[in-house]
Amino acid sequence: MTADTQTRRWHCLSVAETTEALSVDTARGLSTAEAELQRRRHGENALDETKSRPHWLRFLDQFRNLLVIVLLFAAALAWTIGDLKDAVVILAVVILNAALGFYQEHRAERTLATLKAMVAVRARVRRDGRIAEVEATELVPGDLVLLEAGDRVPADGRLLKAPNLEVDEAALTGESQPVGKSTPALDAADPPLAERLNMLYMNTVVTRGRAEMLVVATGMSTEMGQLAGLIAETPDAQTPLQRQLDTLGKRLAAIAGVIVTLIFVLDLTRGLPWTQAAITAVALAVAAIPEGLPAVVTVTLAIGMWRMAQNRAILKKLSAVETLGSTTVICSDKTGTLTLNRMSARAGWFAGARFSVDGDGYGAEGAILRDDPNAPTDEVDPIDLGRPMALCNESRVRNGELIGDPTEGALWVLARKAGIDPESEHARRPRIAEIPFDSAHKFMATFHHAGDQVELFVKGAPDVLLARASHWLSANGEQPLDAPTRERIEAENEHLASQALRVLAVARRTIPARDFEPTDDLWRWAEGWTFLGLAGLMDPPRPEAGEAIARCREAGIRVKMITGDHKLTAEAIGRELGLTGEVVTGAELDAMDESTLGQRIEDIGVIARVSPAHKVRIVKALKARGHVVAMTGDGVNDAPAVKAADIGVAMGLTGTAVTREAATMVLMDDNFATIVRAVEEGRVIFDNIVKFVRFQLSTNIGAILTVLAATLMGMPTPFTAIQLLWINIIMDGPPAMTLGVEPARPGIMRALPRRQDSQILTLKRLALLGIYGTTMMAGTLWLFQDALATHGEAYALTLAFTTFVLFQFFNVFNARSEHGSAFNRHFFSNGKLWLALGAVLALQVLVVHWPEAQAVFATTDLSAEDWLKAALVASSVLLLDEGRKWAQRRYGPRYAHQGLA
Repeated sequence: MTADTQTRRWHCLSVAETTEALSVDTARGLSTAEAELQRRRHGENALDETKSRPHWLRFLDQFRNLLVIVLLFAAALAWTIGDLKDAVVILAVVILNAALGFYQEHRAERTLATLKAMVAVRARVRRDGRIAEVEATELVPGDLVLLEAGDRVPADGRLLKAPNLEVDEAALTGESQPVGKSTPALDAADPPLAERLNMLYMNTVVTRGRAEMLVVATGMSTEMGQLAGLIAETPDAQTPLQRQLDTLGKRLAAIAGVIVTLIFVLDLTRGLPWTQAAITAVALAVAAIPEGLPAVVTVTLAIGMWRMAQNRAILKKLSAVETLGSTTVICSDKTGTLTLNRMSARAGWFAGARFSVDGDGYGAEGAILRDDPNAPTDEVDPIDLGRPMALCNESRVRNGELIGDPTEGALWVLARKAGIDPESEHARRPRIAEIPFDSAHKFMATFHHAGDQVELFVKGAPDVLLARASHWLSANGEQPLDAPTRERIEAENEHLASQALRVLAVARRTIPARDFEPTDDLWRWAEGWTFLGLAGLMDPPRPEAGEAIARCREAGIRVKMITGDHKLTAEAIGRELGLTGEVVTGAELDAMDESTLGQRIEDIGVIARVSPAHKVRIVKALKARGHVVAMTGDGVNDAPAVKAADIGVAMGLTGTAVTREAATMVLMDDNFATIVRAVEEGRVIFDNIVKFVRFQLSTNIGAILTVLAATLMGMPTPFTAIQLLWINIIMDGPPAMTLGVEPARPGIMRALPRRQDSQILTLKRLALLGIYGTTMMAGTLWLFQDALATHGEAYALTLAFTTFVLFQFFNVFNARSEHGSAFNRHFFSNGKLWLALGAVLALQVLVVHWPEAQAVFATTDLSAEDWLKAALVASSVLLLDEGRKWAQRRYGPRYAHQGLA
C-alpha cells in the first residue's frame, strides 16, 4: 500500500481508483496482518495529546514572580548577616504561598480531566471477510468501516456506498443542516470541506441512511488532527490580570530598591555597623512588598472558580476568571451555542392562510397559530397538514430526544402540535411501500394501508411537489390547482425562504386498494397529488440567548456571531437575537486585507460561511484593536479561534475533545447565558482584588513611610522583619481574603469594560493610598516616640507594632468602600470579614501577652490604657477618610463609579 494518504486528493478519485490506490478488496476488507502492518506504519487513530508539564516544574513556576524574587533576596540577605530567624520565616511564607497556588491550579485541572475522552470509541469494520467491532484507535488507512444513522465517524474516509446518506458536519464545517452524501468523484481539485460530498470526516455524525467508508486518514492526518495541530501552534498569552500584577510588581520592586538603597547608605553614613544597616534594609524590603498579594489573589480567583463551577462553568486556569470580567467582545459560534441545535418549525402556509408555530426544540409544548384568525377553515383541519409529516418520516422523537434526522424531527413535532399522535397514526396506517428520498428527485413518498384505500403521503422540495400536484387543499376542501393558485403558493414559498427558513412542502393522494400493488412501479403514482401546505424550519435561538446578549450590550460587550451557515440564515438568526452590525461572508473577508478588516471589524455583527482560518483571523483583528476577546464554540472548527482568543469557552455537553482541550473555560450546560454570569463574576472578582490591593498597599506604604521617617529622624527601626511579615501575612491576609467574597456592587454590569491598558493603581488612587500611609506613619511614630521616652525601647516597639496592626483593622473599611460611606446598609453584610477581624484582634493580644510569642516577636505586655490609646489613634485613618468622602459628596461633584478608571 504505497499511496500517500496525507496528500492524495481522495475526493477526485472514483470508488475503483480509491480501492486500487489502497490495495483493498471491498468484499473482504483488510486482513488482520495487513491491518497490523498499517498500524505500525501510521500509528494509532488518536490525536496527539499535549504533554503535561511535570509537577515539579509547575511548582517552580509559582516562583516566577518579581514580588517573590524580592522576598527571596531579602531572606538570603537576612541569612547572610546571621539573622536566621527572619530568613526562615520569610522563606516559609514564600513556600506556603507557592504551595497554595500550585494546589489550586492542580485541582482545577483534575476537575476538567473527566471531560477529556474521545467520543468515537468503537467502530464496525470488515476484516478478513467478516464484520467485526474494534476500538476506534485501531483503525488504519484501508479499513472498510460500516456506518448507520446515529454513528459518529471515527476517521476520515472515502465513501463507497451512501444510500440515503446524510451527515451532520456542524462540528467540522459549522453547517447546521445535515449534508446529503454521494459516491461519484468530484471534478474540483480543492473544494471546501462542506462540498466534498463523497468524503466523511472524523467526529461528524451520520443522521440518515447507511454508509460504507474506506478509511484514508487516521489520527493527526485527519482534518480534525490538522486542526489539533493548528491549535498546538497557537501560543498562550498572558491575561490582563497577569499583566496588571506584573506591572504592579515591577513598580513596587523599583520603589523598594530605591528606598532600601537610600536608607542603607544613610545608615552607613551615620556610622552604623553594616550588619545593623542590613537588618534595617531587610525590614524595609519586607515592608515594601505585599507578601499577601499572590496568596490572596490566588484564593480570590479560586473562590471565583468554585462559584463558577456551581454555575456549570469549569475554569482550567485561575487567572482566566478575571479575564472574562474584562472581555469587550464575545465571538460566538451559532449552532448549538446561540441556537438549540434542534430544528423547529417556525412558520408555514396551509389552506390558503399563513400560520406561525410557538415552542422550540423537540418538546410537544406549543401550538399552530394562524396569522389571520379570521381566515375561513370550515372544511379543513390542521391534522390534514400534520398526517404526512408524521407518516412520511423515518425519525422519531421520544421523551424530548431525537432519534434520526433533525429536519424530520421538526416535522414530527409539528405533527404533534397539529393534533396528531404519530405513534398511533403509524399503527392505524401501516406503511406498505415507499419511494426513498433522493437528491435527484428531491422528495420522499410513503404508501399506507387505510381500509379499502391506500394513502400516499409526500414531503419534499416545494417546487417539485407543486409541479406534480393537480389539486390543493383550500379552506373549502380540495380544489383544482389553477395558475393563480400556483403563483400564490410560489410567492408563499419565497416569503418563507426570505426569512431564512428551510421550506418543505407536503402532499397526499388517495388510491383505491384494488388498484395498488406494492411490487408494481410506484412511480405511476408520482403525480396527481393534492398539495397540502408549506412548513418553514429553522434551528431556533436559545430562549435565554437573546436576554444574555442584551445584558452584554448593557455591559458594553459586543457579541459577534460567527457561523458556517448561509448568509440569509445567519442574518435572520442574528436579527432575532438582537445582534447589530453588518452581515458578511467568509468570501467577503477573503477580499479584505488586514488593514481593511481592522477598519471594518468593529461594525461587523454577523459573519457567515466561514472557515477555521477566518475565525482565527477575526479574533486576531479584534485583539490588534485592543479588545479582550472571548470565543465560544463546540465544534472542532471552533478550536483554533478558541485557543487564539484571550478566553476560550468550549461546550462540555456537545463540544469535541479538541475544543475542550483548547479552551480556557468549559460550559457544562452549553448555555450562552452562563457566559454572562461568568462575565459578571469576573468583574466582581477584579473589583474585590482592587479592594485588596488598596488595603494591602496602604499597609505597605504606611510601613515604608514609618521605617523611612524613623531612620531619617534618628530613631530606632520601629518594627522587626518578623513583625512586618506578621502584619502583611497574618494581620492583613484574613481580612483581605474576606474582601474577595464581597458581593457585587450595584450596577457592576452597567459599567463599561475596563480598558485593557488601565492600571489597578491610578494616580488618584495612589495619592489616596499615600494619605492613608501618612496617617499610619504619623500616628504610629507619635506613640512610638512617646513610649521611647517613658517606657523604653522594648515597650515602645510593642506599642508601635500594635498601633500599626490596629490601623489595618480600621483601614479595611476604607478599602470596602472607595467612594461611598463605609457605614452603609451593607456594613455588617460580610460575616466572614467580621470573623476575620475578631480573629486578628485575638491573635494580636496573644502575640503581645503570651510569653512564648513574646520571645519570637520581641514584644512585651501593654497596659489597657495604651491599648485604648492605640485604638483611638488607629481609628483616625477611617474617620479622616469618612470626612473626605462626606466633603466630596457635600461640596464636590458626585463621583460616578464606572469601573476602575
